[in-house]
Amino acid sequence: MARNFSEKILLTAKGALMGAADVVPGVSGGTIAFITGIYEELVSSIRDVSLAITANLIKGDLKGFWAKINFSFFIYLLAGIGISVALLSKVILLLLERNPVPLWSFFFGLIIASAVVVWKSIKEHNTSVYISGFIGIVIAYYITILVPAQTSEAYWFIFLSGFIAICAMILPGISGSFILLLMGKYQFILSSLSEFKLDVIIFFGTGAVSGLLVFSHVLTWLLKKYHDLTVALLAGFMIGSLNKVWPWKHTVSYYTDSKGALHPLIQDNVSPDAFRALTGMEPQLALALLLAAFGFAIVLLIEKFASDPE
Repeated sequence: MARNFSEKILLTAKGALMGAADVVPGVSGGTIAFITGIYEELVSSIRDVSLAITANLIKGDLKGFWAKINFSFFIYLLAGIGISVALLSKVILLLLERNPVPLWSFFFGLIIASAVVVWKSIKEHNTSVYISGFIGIVIAYYITILVPAQTSEAYWFIFLSGFIAICAMILPGISGSFILLLMGKYQFILSSLSEFKLDVIIFFGTGAVSGLLVFSHVLTWLLKKYHDLTVALLAGFMIGSLNKVWPWKHTVSYYTDSKGALHPLIQDNVSPDAFRALTGMEPQLALALLLAAFGFAIVLLIEKFASDPE
């Protein structure tokens, strides 16, 4: 599919937004793909790569392989994701450490608006759709209350982490970063990216590519055969994930990473007043509400621009 210059820039920008979202544990790049109108093209294009590998690349037909994949889509989308992750990984980590309430508030508003946008794409509302949405809420909420684990740094587990996390990353509402957190690999992978540890990046990347190629077939089939039920489930995932991005948290316990640094292990969601009493910190309620509203507005603007770029 040929793309003009403005389409290339817009696709790169959408990739950058996806990359920024995927850095934060609790926010999904798949959510951004959905609200910017590229989700189904993303999933089907990934599936086409898998089919082209089987049909052409293994046989040595490189020309046939390139002809069957949506190359221009991937090159600009991945460029945006890569630029965003490279530039924002350290910034996001710093904000999570020093200004968590404003940052989580922004993403809380973003996810609420994203759920609204995704729900609007359901064509026919019925009992099955509402049940599917409820199931999505329950699954995502349960994932958010699981306790992060301390796990191996062996290459096989890094590969497995990439395989599982990437499947979550392309699901709206299920954060790949949070899955890495549950697997005890969030700080490890993000530090490896920022420090450019090539061995870790290769094994994690290989796992991620493998996960994408396998999982894309499942998603494509679901969206084709059960579009409304699948979309309702995805919207439910978003609502259920709000438990993770609640801005005011009280840390109950910590864990020590391989470098001896302390990180929150178990956190309880509390009210702004309880947050002040328990932590001695200001809840920044006015700023939190402002940034939540800003996140909500940004999603609606992205959706409007994506659906009507003129």
